[in-house]
Amino acid sequence: MEILTKVHNHNLVKWARDKPEVVVLSADLTSSTEIDMFREAYPNRFFSMGMAEQNMVSFAGGLAREGFYPFIHTFAVFIYRQAYNQIVCSVAYPNLPVRFFGFLPGITTPGGITHQAIEDIAVMRVIPNMTVIEPGDATEIETMLDVIQAVNGPVYVRMLRGEIPRLFPQEEPFRLDEPRLLSTGSDITVFSSGICTEEAIRAIKVLKECGVSIQHVHVSTHKPFKNPLILEGVKKAKYGIITMENHAILGGLGTEIAELMADHGVSKQLIRMGLKDCFAHGASRHYLMKEYGFDSLSLIKQVETLLGTSFNISEDDLAAVRIEPIHSDAKPEAL
Repeated sequence: MEILTKVHNHNLVKWARDKPEVVVLSADLTSSTEIDMFREAYPNRFFSMGMAEQNMVSFAGGLAREGFYPFIHTFAVFIYRQAYNQIVCSVAYPNLPVRFFGFLPGITTPGGITHQAIEDIAVMRVIPNMTVIEPGDATEIETMLDVIQAVNGPVYVRMLRGEIPRLFPQEEPFRLDEPRLLSTGSDITVFSSGICTEEAIRAIKVLKECGVSIQHVHVSTHKPFKNPLILEGVKKAKYGIITMENHAILGGLGTEIAELMADHGVSKQLIRMGLKDCFAHGASRHYLMKEYGFDSLSLIKQVETLLGTSFNISEDDLAAVRIEPIHSDAKPEAL
């Protein structure tokens, strides 16, 4: 597996070179949100707003009214928890093209409840006019900016940083509301998003070797959520559907699938894997995914539950887990 470092940092500088209307705003977390290279390359298009997220969002709304495309960068929790009223009134209501890049999604940080964005999808997707995406690998990060720029209105990006794997071919770019079909099958359909897709791939490879027919769909757009591939995957599953997400199971991917099933009268068992109405404590990503039951081995156990059998699969049977350093050169000021 290819691992890339600071993908957004390099990509944004290259992409914005011929786009003078694109400006970047920081909330005192410039290097931590991979925009220090942009600041050095285009200092006249960079605004350091300090730890004042409410002011930053309102300021971005004003810039957008004047024809600019503001790209807000900070930790996700500081966007929607600190400045929700400004997001709604200053950006979403007038449908302005402000782009929000929220870093440290879910349990990708050991920073505990003050820094773990575990309800951001739920909060942001209920806002009218808001588009919500979650790139899952380096390819999607490298290819999403043109897609975002074509959206007529605000966009929230649930952003990864640091060391990021390339899971998808470079010639298969990110497309809005186009999930990726990673595996075909008819027994169970697994929908995964963000960092959970990497875990699902580890588990599904072994489950297929055990004879389980699994359809695996990677979801990178949470809103809009209208692609027919999603409903087809739901209807195709003989025994049930499983969702895996680095987010609370209330309001995120699992809820999106449940709403779709209800809207179309699909009555099948749905298992939602993620944080179950609780806060996560501070620890490594690998530990927390295992502790709260949405790592690869947890997926295998849920498949066994749906099928009413046991495959006696252990961690040793799976591909080696990728352990990310909590502190590294790719994560300055890491939490």
